[in-house]
Amino acid sequence: MKDSIISVTDVKRTYKTETGYIKKKRRQVDALKGITFSVEKGEIFGLLGPNGAGKTTMIKILTTMLTPTSGKVSILGFNPVTEMNSLRPHINFILGGERNLYWRLSAYDNLAYFADLYKLPRHEQKQTIDDLLELVGLTDVAHQRVETFSKGMKQRLQIARGLVNNPEILFLDEPSIGLDPVSARKLREIIQHLNGKGTTILLTTHYMFEADELCDRIAFIDKGEIVDIDSPENIKQKTDNVSIIAFTVIGVNMEKLNELSRLPNVQHVQSSKQDYLTTIKLHTRSPQSIVPLIYDTMPGFVIQDLTITKPSLEDVYVQLIGGKVL
Repeated sequence: MKDSIISVTDVKRTYKTETGYIKKKRRQVDALKGITFSVEKGEIFGLLGPNGAGKTTMIKILTTMLTPTSGKVSILGFNPVTEMNSLRPHINFILGGERNLYWRLSAYDNLAYFADLYKLPRHEQKQTIDDLLELVGLTDVAHQRVETFSKGMKQRLQIARGLVNNPEILFLDEPSIGLDPVSARKLREIIQHLNGKGTTILLTTHYMFEADELCDRIAFIDKGEIVDIDSPENIKQKTDNVSIIAFTVIGVNMEKLNELSRLPNVQHVQSSKQDYLTTIKLHTRSPQSIVPLIYDTMPGFVIQDLTITKPSLEDVYVQLIGGKVL
């Protein structure tokens, strides 16, 4: 891509570990197995995948915290391995959770500390910090200690911290993890606002609806390899007219789920259990013919809230990367 400001070509990262105390065994773990992708200027790009897929390893390489075993990386024309000092003023990195803040300092003092680290001129600091606190909705608590903040407030302050140096590229590693729905929505609004002002954003997330709402393009990554990469809309269209039959039942067992998976034209079955209710989703190209078979397969079960819909991004993710049947 001619406007790419992040270019990753065949990047591999291997870890060598030892197990055992007396007779140690060495083993090699391939966290990344040859990743290739690019990010355009002004884009929100998502890396999606299960735990251990390689998402955080990739972000650490892009943010100069980890060296790839092999491959080539270019960010804003800089090599993050050999030109890290030139690159770092142009980027910033925000972790999910409550790390990277000093809890016994106020919100204002946290930002002042990081402004000093980035060598922001003192005469510019007050205006910059005031603007950032207003952006993330923390002006009224600017001089309160961070230890008194809620999780959502701490995460919004992390966003402000990540913007102290006015980065061209912002890396977000699971920014909304553990947040309540209201705080998560506010965070997404801030991310969209920043992107609207021209900040390029690369984020990792486990929340498919979040990626669908925010990202211009996403890459599904699993076991150190990219499974697919495209816009959310295009990825959802790659299911070849697959529909999702979703319903809930009480007290279903594994044997019955296996029977459903063996129905003709059923491609995949996924389920999730909450208390005594189990939600079941069947992926099929023939939903109208499958619905009567569901009732035939489950005599005596009360089937509730049966719907037929097109696949969501989460459904496609499960198809591509896999999911467990209960």
